Amino acid sequence: LSRDITFKNLGIAVIDEEQRFGGKQKERIKEMRGDVDIISLSATPIPRTMQLTMAKLRDISLLETPPPERLAIATFVLPHRMALIKEAIERELDRNGQVYFLHNRIDTMGMKRERLLKLLKHYPSLQIGIIHGRMKEKELLAVMDNFRAKKIHVLVATTIIENGLDISSANTLIVDDATRLGLAQAHQLRGRIGRGTDQAYAYFLYRPKQVTEHASERLEALRAYTNLGSGYQIALRDLEIR
Repeated sequence: LSRDITFKNLGIAVIDEEQRFGGKQKERIKEMRGDVDIISLSATPIPRTMQLTMAKLRDISLLETPPPERLAIATFVLPHRMALIKEAIERELDRNGQVYFLHNRIDTMGMKRERLLKLLKHYPSLQIGIIHGRMKEKELLAVMDNFRAKKIHVLVATTIIENGLDISSANTLIVDDATRLGLAQAHQLRGRIGRGTDQAYAYFLYRPKQVTEHASERLEALRAYTNLGSGYQIALRDLEIR
């Protein structure tokens, strides 16, 4: 999309994860539309895309058939409790799996890691890693390589894990404060687990005193739409809430 890149004979452009592109990039794509066929892909189309399709200004096709043997992710929306977090992590560790623990505050990630280590002190060989967007690239890659190699059992992470990680042994997601997430973003994060044939579990935790009306609607939609291929329904509900 850079201005200094030109194509000799571009006929089709496929945009994967359309929801990740910003306004300037969308404008550049719009300039190309006159003579280039464009297919946009997304598990959760952005509200503007939904508006265009509902107004019949843009064609849409739905792919709703999941891969063979893929199971729907068991989703729980529950009040925040350390006992629940302990139980969820233990269940995954006991079946030799791995856990994403989403804590979207970089300044308190170290404290959260120490708290989890204390909570799970009866697992002496437990390794808990940290990953976030401000880390140096080498450091970030090293953590992900260790997680992929199962040297790290629990990964305390920000929403950086939304960026297309595909680790089939990571089948539990615990979101420390789900009220801070948008609906489509929460669904995208849920899609980071359940990439294999094992049953996956997603826990979206909230603190009752911090739940606004809109946050409550988002959490309810997450609870309601758990089937594989439900991203379109979630995007529609997101549009309604907005």
